[in-house]
Amino acid sequence: MNGSNNKSKWYAAGLHFECLKCGRCCSGPAEGYIWVSGPEIQLIARHLNISVGELKRKFLRRVGLRRTVIEDICTRNCIFLGESRQGKTCAIYPVRPKQCRNWPFWPSNLAGPDGWNTAARKCPGINRGQIHMPEQIQTKISVNWWRDEGV
Repeated sequence: MNGSNNKSKWYAAGLHFECLKCGRCCSGPAEGYIWVSGPEIQLIARHLNISVGELKRKFLRRVGLRRTVIEDICTRNCIFLGESRQGKTCAIYPVRPKQCRNWPFWPSNLAGPDGWNTAARKCPGINRGQIHMPEQIQTKISVNWWRDEGV
């Protein structure tokens, strides 16, 4: 093999994942960060029909030079995670941040089988459903999806 791009990944045969919309990826109990970019902030504000300033005041906080979605102080769930008759719902699902869109294909989960299987203990959609090939995973995590939204 020549070059690191041609190295065989541990998931060369692909990984199975099907979102079951259970909300566990958005839930505590551990505290985490839901990073949002400038274009994502604009889209979320537009989706919620509020100003960017109001979104930042009510739903985001600064961590260093970045912004993250706040979490419920008691549950550590994402502030946008709610309940409906169908189960867990996301108030910003159509414009959710790239980090959310890419779950479970995060670097920590893709580092090796242990990371993937650790994530599977929280997420019942991992290791079931549609197969995602390495090329699809790489494309998914490298694309800035909001460019298609005209931001």
